[in-house]
Parts: sequence; structure tokens; C-alpha cells
Amino acid sequence: MKQEPADLIIHSAKILSMDDAQPRAEALALRHNRILAVGSNDDILKLAGASTRLVDARGATVLPGFNEAHMHIFSGSVGLTELSLFGVQGFEAFARTVRDYAASKPDLALLVAQQADYSILGRNEPVTRHHLDRILPDRPFLMYAPDHHTAWANTAALKAAGILGGGDVGVGNEIVMGLDGLASGELKEANAISPVARLSQTGGRESLGVVTGGDPHSVTPEERQTDIAVIRVGLDYCASLGITSVQNMDGNLYQLEMLEEIERQGGLPTRIRVPCHMKNFMPLSELEEKAAPWRDRFNSDRLRSDFVKMFADGVAESGTAYYMEDYADEPGWRGEPLFTQDHFNKIVTEADHLGLQIAVHAIGDGAVHMVLNGYQAASEANGHRDSRHRVEHIETALPTDFRRFAELGVVASMQPTHPPGSAGLPLEPYLSRIGEQRWPHAFAWRTLADLGVKVVFATDWPVSPLDPMYCIQCAMTREIWKEGLPDQRLSLMETLAAYTRTSAWVEFMEDRKGVLKPGYLADVVVLSGDIEAVPFDQLATLRPIMTVCDGRITYEA
Repeated sequence: MKQEPADLIIHSAKILSMDDAQPRAEALALRHNRILAVGSNDDILKLAGASTRLVDARGATVLPGFNEAHMHIFSGSVGLTELSLFGVQGFEAFARTVRDYAASKPDLALLVAQQADYSILGRNEPVTRHHLDRILPDRPFLMYAPDHHTAWANTAALKAAGILGGGDVGVGNEIVMGLDGLASGELKEANAISPVARLSQTGGRESLGVVTGGDPHSVTPEERQTDIAVIRVGLDYCASLGITSVQNMDGNLYQLEMLEEIERQGGLPTRIRVPCHMKNFMPLSELEEKAAPWRDRFNSDRLRSDFVKMFADGVAESGTAYYMEDYADEPGWRGEPLFTQDHFNKIVTEADHLGLQIAVHAIGDGAVHMVLNGYQAASEANGHRDSRHRVEHIETALPTDFRRFAELGVVASMQPTHPPGSAGLPLEPYLSRIGEQRWPHAFAWRTLADLGVKVVFATDWPVSPLDPMYCIQCAMTREIWKEGLPDQRLSLMETLAAYTRTSAWVEFMEDRKGVLKPGYLADVVVLSGDIEAVPFDQLATLRPIMTVCDGRITYEA
């Protein structure tokens, strides 16, 4: 019987398939939502029919679609409509940018800015509400640090939120108080930020997947449709960057059902995986009552909910990351873990018992140590299995813990845009906070990979810019902070694998995506040039000119 012709053929390309059996090719053919064939131009062009679309890649690189292994789709999508302070430095530039934005948004109840550097006013001048009052004295204003673990609010916002006088926001969170007995304007972690965020146009719904793991108390049909429209824009933005798979790192049923509606009404432009978020105030029964049923309900190749997300600590810059020893610039303070070891072990053991994968945010070496202890406890209680449990970020780890990653089979999920000096981030205050003794063990991609640990890369958008090519450039151009420190960069091919093949493996989909081979899902990105011929510091100049997800063209330049 004659084979049906291909729907789409991409030819005259430099295909990096990520398939060890056939790592390079010239052309590939797609039919429906699968890869039909990969090979030479001559062989693949024979599969064309009258209705086949031919795409001449002109010698450019073709890759499996990028798999963004750690991001936040709802808050990132909302952030696309808000003010970005990325790269803004100094009070005058800061003030001018904010005032111009405020003038363009006269009706917003709360003005929100993103990507405000901790040292936006200079290394030795922390932001307070008084600075913000000089810029906007009468309109509530909230701005987030890049990591979203710290925000600053002006007096009008603090008053409107009812927290100018402070308040109890729970362990690991803080409304920083000034010498005058009133809130200084600095808000550390989600519980402190949320009262102000709820004043926004969305009511803070985009953050509930992180803050509570629960759903909005009430949403009008109009608000829900607005939220869906916002998420659609974010998903289309992902597709424009060559992303075909998203692993979301916050989750609730509200998000899942909106994504389900988008899929039902015309199809998601990217595959997406959403967790059940487990907080320290939740009963253990949440895992069996929510996480397990969600896994059964949302289980397609396009929309899945099959893992649990947790936070073990905060971030170094705000002093909420948890270390085994004191902060170098703050003697007597190590940060606080968000769980006791016993509580954490019980949750992880139960999730593992239910067959759920677990992903835990852990920044400080104390938090990383706690997470590894929990994974070890789960393995001892339930027996070893191919769990592929993850640690997210791993900014620092104890030298003795690196080998434990390999021994326990734990995945290192890391972000090349996060090391200070990368992606426009300043070296300070981070390097002084963690101290020089921790520098050799910080963002240790090479150390982990050399031990056989699986490493996946992502951006943590909206914490960092989402563009995979910019992230790959940051990975390949990362500089050493001091002579004698190890070079932690991976090779270009290892880095590309961490964005494609390994990211598919970590979500148990290595049997059908992450590589370009016959029979696999048709997830493909065509770049504008040859990634192996471009200097590392110019990798971000390469742009996706076509993204194909599940056989459908989701973006075309």
C-alpha cells in the first residue's frame, strides 16, 4: 500500500535531532502530529505530495521544540501587560519610567512593576516606601524583585492593603518594619506581598497557585474569560520563542480548568504540565484528595497534572533562603526552612507512595540538604523506584550533597539566567550574602553533570526573560566570579539537551518527545541560522522562524 504523503517537510537544514542513533540530518517530514521520517534531502523530499508544504531552512538549525522545564504561565502572562524595570538603574531613570507608565494607565487601582533589581537605587540604598512615595505619592504602587520573593510597596498601597502597621504573615514571610513602627515598604515572600497584590486588576488570581495552591473564592464569568484571554497571550508568546512544552511550577484547579477550556476551544499552542501545589499549612490528605485525582483527570499528552510542587525556602537576596551556616553578611542568621524535616519527610513519603513526582524549590544549601533527606526517607519507606524527583534552583549545595543527587537519582532543575553576572543581574548583594566560601559550590551545573546527575534548564519566567535562546546564550557565556573557581558551563550540545531531550525525560515523556525521530510527536523549532556557527555571545540573535507543536504550526515569523 502506498504511503500517504507528508503534511510538512523541512529540508536543507542542519538538524540536531538529539537522537543518539541519528544525531544529524538534512530534512524531516511530518504527518498529522507525528514525525514521519528524518534523513537526507533526497530521501525526505520523496515523501512530498501535491498538498505537502515544503519549508527551506537554508542551512539553519532545526531542533526538537524547546521544553521550558520551570516557569509560571499565569503570572508570566499577566506580567506581559505590566511595567518592566529590567535594566533600569538610578533614582531618576526609575522615577521617570514609573511616572510615564502611571500616566499611561490612569484607571488602574494598583500599578504593578516587574524586574526591579534589589540595587535599583544603588548597592547601599535599600528601597523603602519613602522612595516610592516621592515617585507616586497618591496612587498605590507595587514592584517585584526579579525573583518575585521580595516586593516593595508605597504608602498608599500599604494603607489600602491594611498592612501599614504590619501584621503576622507566618514563618518565612515578613512585612519589614521601619524604625517609625510602620511598614518600611519591603515585603518578603508571598504571604506578605499578597494583601497588596489583591488590589490589582486581577485580584492576585495569577499568584494563587503559589500563594495558597487553592482557587479564587469567587470569580465572575467575565473575570474568568479575561484570565483565559491573558493566558492565551502568554501561551502564544511561548510558541513565538520556539517553546512547545511548558512545565508549570505553580498550580490549582482554576488554572487547570482554564487550560482545559483553551484546549477544548481550539487547542493549546504548547503542551503544558501543571502541579498540585503543597503548602506547609495543608493537611497530608490533600495529596490523595487533590493530586491523585488531578493526575487521573488531566492525563493527555497536551495537558497533564502528574506531580507535586513545594517550597523548602525563599531566596538569598532577601535573607529567606535557608543555609546550614550563617549568611556571610548577617552573622547569627541562617534563614528558616518552611517545613520541619519530619513534616517534609511525611509529605514527600506520601506523595512518593502515591506514585507522584515531586519538585521542590530549594535555594540555600540547608534547604537542598533537607530535600535530599526527604527523598532518601521516601525511598527507604516505599522502596526505590524510578521517581525522577527534582530539586529546583540549587543555588548552593553542601559539597557532600552533590554525590547524593546521583546516588538518589534526583534531577537538578536549574536556570542559566540566575547566576549573578548573567542576564543583567548584578554580582551584589548576592556574592556578599552567600560568602566566598560558598562560591565554588554555587550554580554547580558541571559538577552535577560530571557525577552523572540529570540536569534540565529553564528560565523560571517571569523571574527571568523567557526566551530560550537568550537563556542558552547565558549558559554558554557565564563568567567565573574569581580566578581559580571551576568553570561550571556545560557544552553547547549538553545545554541543548537540557532544554529538549532531558526535559522530556524528566516528565516521563522520553518515549515520544524531546528528540526528532520517526514516530515521535511532531514538536519542532526552526531557527534563523546555524546555532553551531554563531559565537556564544550572539546566540540570542538567532530567532525561531517556525514553531510546530503536535504537528500544528503555532508560530511563523
